[in-house]
Amino acid sequence: MTSISTATPGWLALRAPADDGARSADLAHELARLVGRGATGAPLLLHDLGAGTGSMTRWLAPRLPGPQRWVLRDGDADILEHLDLRTVADADGAAIESEVVVEDLEHLPRDAFHGAAAVTASALLDVLTEAEAAHIAAACIAARAPVLFSLTVTGDVRVRPSAGHQGLEDVLAAAFDDHQRRDAEGRRMLGPDAVAAVAALFADAGWQVRRAATPWRLRRSDAPLAVEWLEGWVRAAVEQRPDLTEPAGEYLRERLAHGAAGRLRVTVSHEDLLAWPG
Repeated sequence: MTSISTATPGWLALRAPADDGARSADLAHELARLVGRGATGAPLLLHDLGAGTGSMTRWLAPRLPGPQRWVLRDGDADILEHLDLRTVADADGAAIESEVVVEDLEHLPRDAFHGAAAVTASALLDVLTEAEAAHIAAACIAARAPVLFSLTVTGDVRVRPSAGHQGLEDVLAAAFDDHQRRDAEGRRMLGPDAVAAVAALFADAGWQVRRAATPWRLRRSDAPLAVEWLEGWVRAAVEQRPDLTEPAGEYLRERLAHGAAGRLRVTVSHEDLLAWPG
């Protein structure tokens, strides 16, 4: 497994408001109950996988008790150069501690999470293979560390106005999902099957599992993100199905016109997953 990070700092910054608005505050509240407070005032040890620029830590730390020490793990050293946790505080208002580990997740030691209060990730599971997901789950289970995995795509998409495009959009969506599951450099990614697959890994180990729908609901104020997402969605579908090039191009031009007119509305479904020892 090579570095799973395919994001850029610009893309992560663009999507951050939609991500933060979509994440499950209910599951975060449940995680806060599970982790409690560090024994004798010692910091809670939290690991964030595929940490990128730190968006999950920025969102979650203020929802958990302190003190906290975060280990941010990512295989992409360049993206970690843009990590920004300068203003992040825990639920008590105290600054968090943090460290960075540059590490491909295939090299994650079985005991990597020893002593951890929780393990988190955002927009990660769908780009893992079945073996990689099992490797991460095994490390979490060995440490008995609760997990909160946020914003995994499910494949469900809705674009408005409808304008008679439902048939083509269904075809594009199926092609995009196949692209997400593609074999990339010898890695067959889980794509929209990820949440169910990972939930099963923890359930089979006797853990409790909760899932929550966490869709992006993009409106006029989100137009730059909606357009960027739409272009990437169509591009991936055409890469998977080159025969769709012409109709997809016409479709995209019309949708971009909707965006320019302030009419484009997009719902992109995700799920959050919380699991903890039974």
